[in-house]
Amino acid sequence: MKPLIILTDETLNTQSFCDRLGQDPACGAVASFSGHVRANAGLTALELIHHPVLTAHALEQIGESAMAQFNLQELLIAHRHGRMTVGETIVHIAATSAHRRAALDAVSYTIDVLKTQAPFWKREWRGNDAVWIEPTADDHNASDQWMETTP
Repeated sequence: MKPLIILTDETLNTQSFCDRLGQDPACGAVASFSGHVRANAGLTALELIHHPVLTAHALEQIGESAMAQFNLQELLIAHRHGRMTVGETIVHIAATSAHRRAALDAVSYTIDVLKTQAPFWKREWRGNDAVWIEPTADDHNASDQWMETTP
């Protein structure tokens, strides 16, 4: 089974995503993560620009890797692009597996790797002023930790 990848400029309905997963009777765990635009030093909006083909391909690769590594039944990666205001959901990841540890680890792996490996260009807005941002050292350290343990 392949991961479900959703790239959209529309609001993410995380409840509808959760309702899609975990229907298999062998599913013992559903784990999820939602990332939101947070108020940070006057931030008013976050803008994400992507390349439709490259970004979708990168998310598919990350998802396929997570599914294989953690023996998942299902994986959903939903990611926004465009301009989002404080409080809006940027990304929602959900994984199902027979056991909780696999689902929880898969979600952590997916967000950590996505933050450094998926081609999104991010711009933070503070009123009419904008600045481009890169993944932080903490983002790279989290991703590198998973890469060191991936066979």
